[in-house]
Amino acid sequence: MTTAWGQVLPEEQSSVRRDTGFYVFAAGAGMFAGWVDIKAGDLLLTALLVLAPCMLLGLMRPEKPWRWIAIVGVFVPIAELLGYLVLTQKPYRAQIYESFLAFLPGIAGAYGGSLMRLAITNISGNK
Repeated sequence: MTTAWGQVLPEEQSSVRRDTGFYVFAAGAGMFAGWVDIKAGDLLLTALLVLAPCMLLGLMRPEKPWRWIAIVGVFVPIAELLGYLVLTQKPYRAQIYESFLAFLPGIAGAYGGSLMRLAITNISGNK
């Protein structure tokens, strides 16, 4: 497409505009995982709530899977910090340190979803 001035417009939207909904979903999933970590205090449940959205996001947007790890995983320690500062429920020091372990299932999920997308693409022959 060309404009009246002869400039060529890009064919598709910028990647930031296309991925905005995915970023919002990732932030919401991270906030939910952080809230569950404060309320339940169960690291295994928190790990599952980080793994599932990271895998889904890695499957749907396989390029740069590290961004899903960063967005989803960072909200668990932030929720622990906010819980410590705002709520009357004070976490133990070990709970604060274990909240950083939420990045590990996020790594497995995002890169696993990205590899799954690559495998599906290779098998089906579609781009």
